[in-house]
Amino acid sequence: MDKLAFDTDAERWAAVQQRAREADGIFYYSVRSTGVYCLPSCPSRPAKRANVAFHATREAAEAAGFRPCLRCKPDQPPLAERQAQAVAQACRLIDAAEDEPDLASLAEASGMSRFHFHRVFKAHTGITPKAYAAARRAERLKRGLAQAATATEAAYDAGFNSSGRFYAATPGVLGMTPGRWRAGGGGERIRFAVAQCSLGALLVAATGKGICSILLGDDPDVLVRDLQDRFPKAELIGAEAAFEATVAQVVAFVEAPRIGLDLPLDLRGTAFQQRVWQALRAIPAGRTVGYAELAAQLGMPQGARAVAGACAANPVAIAVPCHRVVRNDGSISGYRWGVERKRALLERESSE
Repeated sequence: MDKLAFDTDAERWAAVQQRAREADGIFYYSVRSTGVYCLPSCPSRPAKRANVAFHATREAAEAAGFRPCLRCKPDQPPLAERQAQAVAQACRLIDAAEDEPDLASLAEASGMSRFHFHRVFKAHTGITPKAYAAARRAERLKRGLAQAATATEAAYDAGFNSSGRFYAATPGVLGMTPGRWRAGGGGERIRFAVAQCSLGALLVAATGKGICSILLGDDPDVLVRDLQDRFPKAELIGAEAAFEATVAQVVAFVEAPRIGLDLPLDLRGTAFQQRVWQALRAIPAGRTVGYAELAAQLGMPQGARAVAGACAANPVAIAVPCHRVVRNDGSISGYRWGVERKRALLERESSE
């Protein structure tokens, strides 16, 4: 339905029957038999047409003697805005708390049930309240490890109530041991090599856990500097003959994506980025999805912008196929390694 329509009573009545959210705020309707006025999207039982009148503003409806509906709350900000405010308040409570607040207390503070609050929080942030709290604790831990006298002191300051839980969690939180993190990542060995493929220069880098970077570009030196900036304290090891087989597999995958890439990955990112990257890896070659569609699949229908940000932060081109995400109309949007490369990859995959 055209968002700019609703100029006639027939169009407005059709919007009320369809509970069209796009009409909310454009007009209001009142019901003579109940004495209330509502938003077009109100979920209340449908009224009879003979009892319905339309108003351009809520002030006009109230001036006519109608009171706001208790279900759709037309006198308050839109539902999405109210939910966003509630989620922001919950995030502030988590940020300010020394110990992780439980779900029940967060839901009560937001005026929602536990189930509804959990669903709304995930829809707006892309992660659960527990995952958000864990991410904030990880941030405090990283700051604390750089400032505290000992790793144990940093652990308790960050909210870990036992050293066992701390040491069990930190490899996933930091991507390395606490001691190595305090040393700025020093001592980590990363093998890398630069090759040429049909898309230009290709850099592949791997830790002991798996591939941590696949970069594309025009200038090999720029790709190496990019790797150095990402791992400033690590020992970068190039020109190893044993690593050539890994690079060859990646090059072959670039040229023929449907053969797949059976190599372990060492992906480091936030909890939300990890969720998006996992979803990207489930998109088969030859298929594309829109940013809004992917956000909906992740349970966050309003998170298309956040999904796009996670795609842009992807450190392993091709292996995590962020190139398979396009605009909602199917057109090709930005790509960290160049729109032309994205177009070439999609054409290659669709023709195989």
